[in-house]
Amino acid sequence: MTDEPDIRRLTYADLPQVIAVERRAFPTPWSLAMFVLELSKPSGICLAARLDRRIAGYLICSRYDTVWHVMNVAVDPDHRRRGVGTALLGALFDRVGDDDAHFTLEVRPSNGGAIALYERLGFRSAGARRRYYQDNGEDALIMWRTPATLAGRLDDVPNAQPMRSVS
Repeated sequence: MTDEPDIRRLTYADLPQVIAVERRAFPTPWSLAMFVLELSKPSGICLAARLDRRIAGYLICSRYDTVWHVMNVAVDPDHRRRGVGTALLGALFDRVGDDDAHFTLEVRPSNGGAIALYERLGFRSAGARRRYYQDNGEDALIMWRTPATLAGRLDDVPNAQPMRSVS
């Protein structure tokens, strides 16, 4: 098995493997239609991480005005803690190629591993969406990565309400 995932653009042909990973990774998986919609957006960035020619993870990110919204990051449970998520997010930042870019995402407060990853990459908690997750009514932490969060501040984050994360 290779150590470094091969990161490339996600394609429609990848969707059968993506759906299989999605179902293993999340209690409320996205539908095929949701992936097709995101892949069809010209301003989005959709990436696949492959290990041994198989999809080990993927990332879906949409641009809304000046903000990049990380919609979905998933790593196959069999490939977690091997740098796949880090590689996907690093590739996203490289492809955006703007040191002043603003990124946001939602994450379950119970997902300590993901929160720790996001914090290592400069994301900071800046609010919550109440009862965001349909399967259990769990809130979502809203996290941002901006020039200010990279410097340990939230002053360029819209409507920031500092939250204590679970890490």
